[in-house]
Amino acid sequence: MDIRVGDILIMKKAHPCGNKDFLVTRSGMDFKLECKKCGHVVMIPRLKAEKNIKKIIRDGEEV
Repeated sequence: MDIRVGDILIMKKAHPCGNKDFLVTRSGMDFKLECKKCGHVVMIPRLKAEKNIKKIIRDGEEV
């Protein structure tokens, strides 16, 4: 999966604050994601993140 820093990921499961949109701040074997609503930063393994992604938005357009 081609996921880059700056992409917005819409996940299947929501963050505890109720938001499903996350900004990618680091990619590699792990993703560092920042919740767009509350600003909480989460690091999750690539495999777990890729299974949970619903949509990828890059530059305002769905990829």
